[in-house]
Amino acid sequence: MYEALDVHTLTYEQLAGTLDHSILPPDLTEADVIAQLELAMRYRVAAVAVKPCELSLAVSVLRGSNVAAGVTVGFPHGVNTTATKVFEAEDALKHGATELDMVINVGKLRAGRLDYVRDDIRAVVEVARGRAIVKVIIEIAYLTNDQKVLACKLAEEAGADFVKNSTGYAPSGYSLDDLRLMRASVSPKVQVKASAGVRSLDAALSVIEVGCTRIGTIATAVILDEFARRQQLVGDAAGVQA
Repeated sequence: MYEALDVHTLTYEQLAGTLDHSILPPDLTEADVIAQLELAMRYRVAAVAVKPCELSLAVSVLRGSNVAAGVTVGFPHGVNTTATKVFEAEDALKHGATELDMVINVGKLRAGRLDYVRDDIRAVVEVARGRAIVKVIIEIAYLTNDQKVLACKLAEEAGADFVKNSTGYAPSGYSLDDLRLMRASVSPKVQVKASAGVRSLDAALSVIEVGCTRIGTIATAVILDEFARRQQLVGDAAGVQA
């Protein structure tokens, strides 16, 4: 986690390395997807998040770059059976995914079916072990604070690499208070990903400041172009003062 974040505090590479460029709208054509993949490579982000049907295309386009191919599992509502989620994960790994963003079964969590939720996550984690990282989406908009904490702890118990607040398809997006709560609810070995509404440089800096190490966003260009612009302004000001 960075302190007092601004353009003096981190490099372009550090900021770009937090971004998962989201390519998930259902109406995108293959040409649209390719354009977004090329944008992700141009801006040198950490990863992309694509729909399962676009994974093979993404792996092909990203080949030779440092951008990871991420894909969704149980998206967007998490209501698939565990067997279906496992199949999705296995299929994604077979086709080259190295990051999986899976959605928990929110209804089971709210009903107190904790073993079900933990086992559902663990089944995907076991398939991915040593092959891909697993980010667990807890869909925070539907949960009480106690349930948010519980969801994070279940994800850690199941072996997840990340907890993530939202798919972007829930009634509300991220809040800094929720992200702080998530960070406090897991040990340092589990990272936190923010998503759903992080669409400006200031928003990105704020979620990193509270402990997020990944950010799911459609606004990659907006965030990184603004970062470059502010760095240029800082450089120009330093040159004047010198």
